[in-house]
Amino acid sequence: MAELVLTDKRGKFFEIVLNRPDKRNAVNPQMLGQLEDAVRAVNRETGVRSVFLRGEGKSFSAGIDLLSFMELPGKYGEGWMQRMRPVTHDYQRVVTLLERLEVPVIALIHGFCLGLALEMVLACDFRIAGKGAKLGLPESRLGLVPDVGGTTRLTRLAGPARAKELIYSGKNIDADSALAWGIVDRVVPREELVQAGEEFAAQFDQSAPLAIAAVKRVIDGMHDIDRGLQMEAWAESQLVKTEDFQEAVQAFMEKRPPEFKGK
Repeated sequence: MAELVLTDKRGKFFEIVLNRPDKRNAVNPQMLGQLEDAVRAVNRETGVRSVFLRGEGKSFSAGIDLLSFMELPGKYGEGWMQRMRPVTHDYQRVVTLLERLEVPVIALIHGFCLGLALEMVLACDFRIAGKGAKLGLPESRLGLVPDVGGTTRLTRLAGPARAKELIYSGKNIDADSALAWGIVDRVVPREELVQAGEEFAAQFDQSAPLAIAAVKRVIDGMHDIDRGLQMEAWAESQLVKTEDFQEAVQAFMEKRPPEFKGK
């Protein structure tokens, strides 16, 4: 099996790397499964103080691989659109597993970080973006919602108005705008991302790991993420059955703008 997610422990740092550069690290079910394995591997290691999540190649990730929808009937049955919640739950489970690691998780973002990819980095504790990075949640342009925590976690991070603007429009914003909106914590030259991540993580070295883990649980527990994820899953289970979603998929395949009818 191809290594779609790479891991590397370097002293106190554990690195998780999306490794499908020929597809701009678009996430398919195989990559998702390997990402879950990588996250679980963190908990088996000793001495890890920080985790870095980054992408190989020209972009962090273009998000979900739309062609992977063709694989869903094989895993979830031909009627998967009528039973969307198990699909959503599988993706939510992996991203939430990343969020609940008890060490600081830092996303290092370059190039495109769209859709599911942005949902992944929103689940991290911190986000450092390289100059020129583009971030967005384009699901509304497919007739869907960001259902892997994007709606819930973006609102927690940037506030309702900014979340609505980004999700309603489906537009991309650049790294500097993301910094101004509070979506990323630092913007650095692309070639300095890894160094910047390590320097950022170093500020936690003098703090007790168990204290960091406890504070993380307390702060994250102030927000009802679980309820938000349930609401996202419900919304997606309704939208995936609409004519607008079917039109969006067809338009994508034909490389043309969709014609939505609100049905």
